[in-house]
Amino acid sequence: MGTGCAHDGIEAAGRGAARCDVAIVGAGVSGCAIARELARLRVSTCVLEAEEDVCCGTSKANSAIVHAGFDAATGSLMARLNVEGSRLMGPLCAELGVDYERVGSLVVCTDPAERGGFDALLACGRENGVEGLRIIEADELRELEPNVSDAAVAALWAPTGAIVNPFQLTVALAEQAAVNGVEFRFRSPVTGVARRAGGAWELDVPGGPLVARVVVNAAGVRADELHNLVCAPGDELAITARRGQYHVLDVTAGQHVRHTVFALPTRLGKGVLVTPTTGGNLLVGPTAEDVGDKDGVDTTADGLAEVERRASLTVRGVPLRERIRTFAGLRAHQPGHDFVIGEVPGAPGFVDCAAIESPGLSAAPAIARMVAGIVRDALGGPAERDRLAPRPAPVPDVARMAPEEWSALVAARPEYGRVVCRCRTVTEGQVVDAIRRPVGARSLDGVKRRVEAGMGRCQGGFCAPRVLEVLARELGRDPREVTLAGPGSEVVAGTVKDTLRGGAS
Repeated sequence: MGTGCAHDGIEAAGRGAARCDVAIVGAGVSGCAIARELARLRVSTCVLEAEEDVCCGTSKANSAIVHAGFDAATGSLMARLNVEGSRLMGPLCAELGVDYERVGSLVVCTDPAERGGFDALLACGRENGVEGLRIIEADELRELEPNVSDAAVAALWAPTGAIVNPFQLTVALAEQAAVNGVEFRFRSPVTGVARRAGGAWELDVPGGPLVARVVVNAAGVRADELHNLVCAPGDELAITARRGQYHVLDVTAGQHVRHTVFALPTRLGKGVLVTPTTGGNLLVGPTAEDVGDKDGVDTTADGLAEVERRASLTVRGVPLRERIRTFAGLRAHQPGHDFVIGEVPGAPGFVDCAAIESPGLSAAPAIARMVAGIVRDALGGPAERDRLAPRPAPVPDVARMAPEEWSALVAARPEYGRVVCRCRTVTEGQVVDAIRRPVGARSLDGVKRRVEAGMGRCQGGFCAPRVLEVLARELGRDPREVTLAGPGSEVVAGTVKDTLRGGAS
């Protein structure tokens, strides 16, 4: 086992900074995948996350698809890592117990005059190494997708396209990293970076500085801010937050399409996608709007209406009346539209994993291997561990169990017989285990990402008070301290007794 961010005797007594070999800034899917890869080495690793949990930025608000890799520019880092990551994703999810389905994707053309666009996509995909790509005509397309638009004339079929649960994936990567000695520190924004004499990096974080031999900058839309603290003048990085707005439809609409359906890119743009999810919902979106606010995840009436209009161009009868939620996520876009991965020139030991926009989720396993290799070289080739301890078995999912299997579980653990979320059939036992696991949930959103309580049709209307009670009990907190998503999002303002006494209101 690793030691995490170790304190030596002097530092433990309060004199000097905490130290580790590698500090990873950011606990999204890239940061957690890198942490898992580095856990294979005999080094101490610490993950610093500004929010209260893993998977709080781009990784929680995206299309949840694994791109085949046919549209990334040939020769780009994005293209290579997308295709490699796509190939790695299925085996990785099987190993970790993460929901993944290779449903395939379709790029639909609805204008005969635009069919020439397939030639470029097909050639790009084949040159990128995507397997099984071919163009299918209208009859075969309608056999695959009965609800495709009546105007559809053909499609590019990519059988290696897939869907994945990004919450499960990010949490599973973090859990396996943690049981192999990686330390996670939450509510730990990095506010300053300085080079120490001797070459180590000192990071300003709450609770005192952290010194690391190598820093990995996986800070999402804010990765440019860290990069620009250490780069030479003229080598600054500029990342724009690109907002994507989505509709989430209930599981009653989940089979409206069977594959991920894209629009053929035209002179009017790329369109939006319509896709099933591993949870059985239907997802429709996103927009692509550059915004100045790197916390700007608000939705707009105009943006959501645009998603609805553009989705109808490729899929007929999208049942938006079954919408249960809308949301927006931010992608880290830079003008070159490629991933920025590598040591910052003139700043040895400071490794960028920046501008990881779509297809960043698809590429995450390959990104992790690449970054871990760079870090290994920067540390002088540390030894590998004999083995990587497996991730703890996933929390039992009673909604997928046979009745006799569920009954046996309840006999052993009665809390698995108390349903707290009716929409998703989530029990108290699942909520308890989500809290008690390595890198466990500390908020309602943290529970939701791990066991889906609150993801159903009522969006937490029934289960939120029950989940809050379990969180308060398990964490030893007053219910008024339990949050939706970290400090500032407390759910309970007070009690009736407080109000009657003239206390909290």
